Amino acid sequence: IFSLVFLGSHDSFSFYIDEASPVGPEQPETVQNFVSVFGTVAKKLMRKWLATQTMNFTSQLGAGIRYFDLRISTKPRDPDNELYFAHGLFSAKVKEGLEEINAFLTEHPKEVVFLDFNHFYGMQKCHHEKLVQMLKDTYGNKMCPAIFAHEVSLQYLWEKEHQVLVFYHSPVAVEVAFLWPGQMMPAPWANTTDTEKLIQFLQASITERRKKGSFFISQVVLTPKASTVVKGVASGLRETITER
Repeated sequence: IFSLVFLGSHDSFSFYIDEASPVGPEQPETVQNFVSVFGTVAKKLMRKWLATQTMNFTSQLGAGIRYFDLRISTKPRDPDNELYFAHGLFSAKVKEGLEEINAFLTEHPKEVVFLDFNHFYGMQKCHHEKLVQMLKDTYGNKMCPAIFAHEVSLQYLWEKEHQVLVFYHSPVAVEVAFLWPGQMMPAPWANTTDTEKLIQFLQASITERRKKGSFFISQVVLTPKASTVVKGVASGLRETITER
């Protein structure tokens, strides 16, 4: 028995957070009010804390990233009814991001990616149907149907010519053969700025999750608290947390 480890990125799409976009529907009223008062200045400060990535999907793939953390939202009063990646503010259109990843897979037929759709904001049944159809149109037979995790090996995926595993944290997953239920990709969150606590959490969670027979995520990330943001509001995530 052996395990495969793939590198992943957190809020994978956040390289293109748009300061001109509305605030995401998941944001609390305090943030909404802050932006309504301070406008563009507030959004520029928000972006410094929300953009957890500096590379687009193609560059991340080139750097070895194979797991993508994806959060999807509708945009208020959007006449095109598009789906967007979102993290506080809106990022790129989902369709464009999926196509970018697909272009890499077409050029590298033995590469495999994990797409983890783990947060949905402002989405109704019709939006989920639109996203499912978008996945079908983009990846087609590249997607691996949901089976038992222990049956998935690189050899199996290569033989079947599957390159994409889609994890979908919504009841919609049980209705679509190529959507893996979200519980098959658990991602416990340490929620700390303390590196020692993070390491202890990761060690304990790895031991526990190996017993469950599913994929799992080790979130090796420090999470700023409200007080952290207040202290470093102008400097941002990179200087306050990442460089440390």
